[in-house]
Amino acid sequence: EVGPIELTVSDLNRELAFFTNTLPFQLRSITTTKRGAADSLLGLKNTDLRTAELGLGDERIRLTEHLRNKGRAIPADSRSFDHWFQHIAIVVSDMEAAYEHLRRAKVKHVSTAPQTLPAWNKDAGGIKAFYFRDPEDHVLEIIWFPAGKGNPKWHRAGSETGVPIFLGIDHTAIVVSDTEKTLALYRDMLGFKVVGGAHNYGPEQEHLNQVFGARLRITALKAEHGPGIEFLEYIAPPGGRDLLTDAKANDLVFWNTQLVVDDLP
Repeated sequence: EVGPIELTVSDLNRELAFFTNTLPFQLRSITTTKRGAADSLLGLKNTDLRTAELGLGDERIRLTEHLRNKGRAIPADSRSFDHWFQHIAIVVSDMEAAYEHLRRAKVKHVSTAPQTLPAWNKDAGGIKAFYFRDPEDHVLEIIWFPAGKGNPKWHRAGSETGVPIFLGIDHTAIVVSDTEKTLALYRDMLGFKVVGGAHNYGPEQEHLNQVFGARLRITALKAEHGPGIEFLEYIAPPGGRDLLTDAKANDLVFWNTQLVVDDLP
């Protein structure tokens, strides 16, 4: 199972206000960790953590603040094809209503506006998407699936009366430099199943992620339960920067995708 997707945050109260007010996540719990208890897990010293778990539909995220040793902010010049890029894709039942809600809240745009992927793209044609940032510059996505695309549960939810605008998390997307090498870990070692993919390019893709000349190879994977994981390999343009070798778990570029297993050893 893909469990909670965790973001490192600088100010938990500010992020909670965004995720539970601008977005409709429900706060489920707030926990604190005894000082130093997470040192070995995170490779840090004197960790002092405050973590909030939130839910939207069936999916969960966690926001973790390092109270004692703050890490670095997301680089101001961070781009969608840099190799520290990761986002969560929040499914909506009505793209126009969802975007208008976010626009009124004055969210920071990554996309110029919601984009509809073209019909010639047999794998992704008709999907609508929009990228934006939270107050600490983590990138988020809202996504709408036309009939015949996406997890069938999103269409079941969308057919109900009084359906909410924001439904749940479809996947987390991670930029990779080499799809085949990454599949060797996720598919061959961890047992994820490849459930789809696409090659995206064109003006809609450029407006979506603000990368001129973007050509992406997208690979979608699923575990038995939980949201999917997508690899985004930028065939073009070149120049996506590697994750810094000294990046640490208290830096805001740190995302943690938790995998739940039956037998940890």
